[in-house]
Amino acid sequence: MQIADFHEADLDDVLALNEAAVPHVNSLDREALRWFAANARHFRVAVIGEDLAGFLIGLQPGLEYASPNYQWFCAKHRRFGYVDRVVVSPTARRRGVASQLYDDYAATLRGFVPLMTCEVNIRPANASSMVYHERYGFLQVATQETEGGKKEVALMEKRL
Repeated sequence: MQIADFHEADLDDVLALNEAAVPHVNSLDREALRWFAANARHFRVAVIGEDLAGFLIGLQPGLEYASPNYQWFCAKHRRFGYVDRVVVSPTARRRGVASQLYDDYAATLRGFVPLMTCEVNIRPANASSMVYHERYGFLQVATQETEGGKKEVALMEKRL
């Protein structure tokens, strides 16, 4: 497996993988994905052979980003690394892709920020993601309803 920076050539594959993971992540269009490419502190892809195995988008505080979950962490902390989304291809699951993407992001954060943050859906439930994040060392610190009560997320933090 290779972990590399996102490039424009990855756009279609990342977009398709993201859309296949809805509702566990929010839908993105090309414009939104390009916004992440321009503004994310960390946008990396995992490739196995010739196939996109997954990706992770990490943000820093201070961006003009409307996500209520990102804004919640910005209101609580001055310094952190926020995982906006991590998606792993169904064909690459249980092969360490998520852990390698998280380890890669954590390595860029250590020494600069004390926390890595994320959210996991409670409603609709994403039980496998919750189990993964707890095993990886994230702790739930709060919950928040979004999308007018259609979704509820666990707000999670991991000390670095």
